[in-house]
Amino acid sequence: MAYLYLSAAHKSSGKTSVSLALCGALVQRGLVVQPFKKGPDYIDPLWLGQAAGRPCVNLDFYTMARDEISDVFAQAMQGADIGLIEGNKGLYDGLDLDGSNSNAALAAQLDAPVVLVLDTQGMTRGVAPLILGYQQFDPNIRIGGVILNKVGGARHEAKLRQVIEHYTGVPVLGAVQRHPDMHISERHLGLVPSNELARSREQIARMARRVAEQVDLDALLALAATAPAVERPGRIAAPAVEAGEKVRIAYARDEAFGFYYTDDLAALRRAGAELVPFSPLRDGGLPEADALLIGGGFPETHLDQLAANTAMAGQIRDFIERGGPAYAECGGLMYLCRRLTWQGKQGKMVGIIPADVVMHERPQGRGYVRLVETAEHPWPGGDEVAAHEFHYSALENLDSEVDFAYRVLRGQGIDGAHDGVRYRNLLASYTHLRDTRRNHWAGRFVDFVRRCQP
Repeated sequence: MAYLYLSAAHKSSGKTSVSLALCGALVQRGLVVQPFKKGPDYIDPLWLGQAAGRPCVNLDFYTMARDEISDVFAQAMQGADIGLIEGNKGLYDGLDLDGSNSNAALAAQLDAPVVLVLDTQGMTRGVAPLILGYQQFDPNIRIGGVILNKVGGARHEAKLRQVIEHYTGVPVLGAVQRHPDMHISERHLGLVPSNELARSREQIARMARRVAEQVDLDALLALAATAPAVERPGRIAAPAVEAGEKVRIAYARDEAFGFYYTDDLAALRRAGAELVPFSPLRDGGLPEADALLIGGGFPETHLDQLAANTAMAGQIRDFIERGGPAYAECGGLMYLCRRLTWQGKQGKMVGIIPADVVMHERPQGRGYVRLVETAEHPWPGGDEVAAHEFHYSALENLDSEVDFAYRVLRGQGIDGAHDGVRYRNLLASYTHLRDTRRNHWAGRFVDFVRRCQP
């Protein structure tokens, strides 16, 4: 199996657009493409997964052990012709001074050849020292080629190719010119998620055709084929949970709520959950279920429609008041509060959490978090929790008597010191969990749902 690592010199280089277009172009060739994304992210994986036709898998040093990353990578690659790993930020960017959690570190661990996607706007001869510096900074990283992005035209491309050939010897695998087809709308959390765009498939197809015309896919595939063989992994052990009947978990999935890790949903199913999707935007009521799961998303951009669906809000409120087990993250937390205010508009939400939500111009919590569970946690694991958060909203007028399930060691959470509102059998937090060997939250939640059954 072939694979390669797509990275860049800095964020906002157009790397995600090129990555998903490559996925689409290779699928159009009849290949089975497995996409990966480094780090915590929901939006880019939605696009990558839709372009590839296979769920995108996140690989993250902060929440996963290194051997787990290798095992998950190998498992996901089974049945694929090629794997495309999209990095985050720049190739050498990361939390630690030594770069131990950078894109370069992940590429080195997987022994993946690297393709740099370079934003060439306003650049000609300066591209050479950039490439040379990236080569020399860590000789263990195999930079096998570059894709020139945001190229100004044929003349600009010719100059760039001449400079790179003369000074570096690094193959130019393609030159993607600036074009409206390559642009995906953005807003405060990054790209607009593909689950919100009615014509996302058409856009991916246009991008794929354009990249297929401007990137040497044969050379790209030849480079990917230099990656070492991926060994078939052993069975990835699931955590031990109490045996019991299957439980039905209704989970919110529509344009407003769609932030779920593919492997987390798989972990819930392995633990014995039947997952039943529902739409807080359009459905008139909840499906029959033993528990609720409301993930992150963009309730603020669908404020009017959520506020108008009072029947759904009322059924969710009644379910939780009756002691029904429920878990909500970020956008789900926001939806469960009394009201939401954004850009001068205000709408009533579910109202089960005694707080109001206000959107801000700048992020209120962003990046990795580390938490310690309190005695209020409804389904504790006992260890410190490594996770992440990314929210522009904050809670105001929160009842002072509220119980918290987490004490924040790193990050912002709800108030800088706490996260995880606990009310009856509800847990709602800004923190996004990831089911890994270090934190098998999915099995604990399913087991808790079983214990809540009459």
